[in-house]
Amino acid sequence: MFGKFVRGVALGLALTTGSAAFADDNFIVVQSTTSTQNSGLLDAILPTFKDKTGIEVRVVAVGTGQAIKNAMNGDGDVLLVHAKPAEEKFVADGWGVERRDVMYNDFVLIGPEEDPAGVAGGKDIVAAFRQIAEANAPFASRGDDSGTHKAELRHWEEANVDVAAHSGEWYRETGSGMGATLNAAAGMDAYVLSDRATWIAFGNKSGMKILVEGDPKLFNQYGVILVNPEKHAHVKAAEGQSFIDWLTGEEGQAAIAGYKLDGEQLFFPNAQ
Repeated sequence: MFGKFVRGVALGLALTTGSAAFADDNFIVVQSTTSTQNSGLLDAILPTFKDKTGIEVRVVAVGTGQAIKNAMNGDGDVLLVHAKPAEEKFVADGWGVERRDVMYNDFVLIGPEEDPAGVAGGKDIVAAFRQIAEANAPFASRGDDSGTHKAELRHWEEANVDVAAHSGEWYRETGSGMGATLNAAAGMDAYVLSDRATWIAFGNKSGMKILVEGDPKLFNQYGVILVNPEKHAHVKAAEGQSFIDWLTGEEGQAAIAGYKLDGEQLFFPNAQ
C-alpha cells in the first residue's frame, strides 16, 4: 500500500513538474529595437497578447543591425525592426520566412534651441545635415548600425558629407541606444536624429526641441519577420507566427494605434 502511495505521489509530482515546465517554456524571444522599447509601446501592448494566447513575449531591445545579427545566430524567434532594405535581405538570404509591414512613424531632427547651424523650421533633412557640417556644429550619432543610424548615414551620404573624416571632432558617435544618445546630445548641445516615438517619451528635453520634420525622407517603417526554423530548428515557429498574426491583425493593429503619450499617437499601424 505504502509503495503504491509513493508511486502515486511521484507520478503526481512528475505531472505537476511537467506542466510547470511547459508553462515556463510558453514564451517567444523577439529581437527588436530600442525605439519600440524606449517608447513604451511593447510594455503597453504585449500583456494583451499574453492574456489572449498565454504566450509570453521576451524582448531583446538593441539596434536593428544587432537585432538582425542576433536573429541570424538563432537568438530569437521573431524580428521586429525598422530598416526595410536590411530586412528584405534577411529574408532573401533565407534567415527569415516572410516580411510584413507593421506600423510606421517618422524621424525628426532634434537640436539645441540656440540652433547654431540655423536649420530650424526646415523641411529638407539633407540640406539641414549639410548646414550642420558647414557650421561644424556638434552632432550626436548612435553609431551602432541601428535603423536610425542607417537612416542618418543615408542623409549624410546624400549631403556629400564624409562623417568618418570628422569622427571625434564635431561628429560624435555614442555607440548607444536612442535614449542614451538623446541624453548625450542634450549634454553636448548637439543635434541628433531620433525616431519621434522615443523623443516623445524622452524626459530630458530641457534646451532641446524638434528643428526639422516633415520631409518624406524621414518616413520610418517597421517590419516583422519570423526567423526561419529551417535555419534554426529550435525556433518556435507556431508561437512566433501566432504573435505575428496578432500584431498584424485587427486586435494588434488597434493596440498599436491606441498607444498614446500625452494624447499623442506614437505609431501608426499599416499592416496589409
